[in-house]
Amino acid sequence: MSTVLLWVAGVLAAAVGVAVSIALHELGHLLPAKRFGVKVTQYMVGFGPTLWSRRRGETEYGVKAVPLGGYIRMIGMFPPGPDGRLRASSTGRWALMAEEARQASFVEIGPGEEQRAFYRQPVWKRIVIMAGGPLVNLVLGFVLTGVALSAIGLPTGASTTVGVVQRCVLPADTTATTCPADVDPTPGAAAGLRPGDVFVSFDGQPVTGWVQLSRLIREAGGRQVSFVVERDGQPVTLTTTPLLTQRPALDADGRATGGTVEAGFLGVSPTATLERVPVGQVPGIVLDQLAGTAGIVLNLPQRLYGVAQAAFGTQARDPEGPIGIVGIGRLAGELNAEDSLSGNAFAERAGRLVSLLAGLNVALFVFNVVPLLPFDGGHIAGALWEVVKKAVFRLRRRPDPGPVDVAKAMPLAYGVSILLVGMSVLLLYADIVRPVTLNQ
Repeated sequence: MSTVLLWVAGVLAAAVGVAVSIALHELGHLLPAKRFGVKVTQYMVGFGPTLWSRRRGETEYGVKAVPLGGYIRMIGMFPPGPDGRLRASSTGRWALMAEEARQASFVEIGPGEEQRAFYRQPVWKRIVIMAGGPLVNLVLGFVLTGVALSAIGLPTGASTTVGVVQRCVLPADTTATTCPADVDPTPGAAAGLRPGDVFVSFDGQPVTGWVQLSRLIREAGGRQVSFVVERDGQPVTLTTTPLLTQRPALDADGRATGGTVEAGFLGVSPTATLERVPVGQVPGIVLDQLAGTAGIVLNLPQRLYGVAQAAFGTQARDPEGPIGIVGIGRLAGELNAEDSLSGNAFAERAGRLVSLLAGLNVALFVFNVVPLLPFDGGHIAGALWEVVKKAVFRLRRRPDPGPVDVAKAMPLAYGVSILLVGMSVLLLYADIVRPVTLNQ
């Protein structure tokens, strides 16, 4: 398959993955809401104009044009004002915003449906409903990470199969990408090694792994040795003299320790093997992702300032910074079009895309638990404050204060929404003119 087709396939796979993640997030709200008897009038994936919808019972299910989120619409999201009415007690701008939110919340409450309003539910039910969406994303983050790392694996282990045979010996500081006519071939190329050859023995010793083979090659620098490879199922004996040159110093496990030593050089690289991470390590990896994403959210103004500097100036884009939906699609395309490092290209590419979607779901969880409206965390914070407020009133032997008037936070919610729109526009522009790429 061509690189372009692989890139397009990666983008489409990411788009489907994002849509499914959003749909499951909203399902995490929908199912407990219906289980608790709350009337849900809409279940939508996306925002803006409706592309498709169908009514099932009392709920309209549909897909909208802008794939930047989704929502479910429940009746009675906000309680009446302190006087029990929907009219604002003040004509101020903030009070009018709260009044509009209450009126929109009550417009769909029909006769006899008062007890099915969201605000009428016990605090614990409201928390379960609002936390259901983010928790679905968190569970998806764990599951997808486990699939990518423990079921598929990472292309990290070096096998004894030849992946690349360098054609010539080039100076370390050269920028040349082809072999000049007057440059000597590498010992591996001169011996006739080919990609796909599997080392069986080297200098009379059976080969058990790449680290051991690398050590044997380094020790054989400057002297002629014979070795056996398996090619097309048949043993082939070859002869070479590893070039004695300055090489990075390695420890017993084949890791660079810093500095250089004089050692043998053959000019071959192995294929990678897909090494599976033990399932027990997955929670720690996801927790590290949560901490990293939370750090980005806590420093979001600074991060967005860096994105703006990159988009409108000459500063490099931070690969660890926030990216938008276009950036996610581009990364997915690049990940799918990257050459395979192992012998299983399909599994390796699938693992890359699944890992990307796992990280996306972790990010969705973190953003949605931010304790501000319009995030789910804003409603959760309001419910928790209600618990605290009622406990204080009980201790003081005062009457039940009733539900917390979350509608009073609507001015802040509008402000946060405006900032989110601005952030989305900035990331969209930056993802187009200065995208995050794999090789930056």
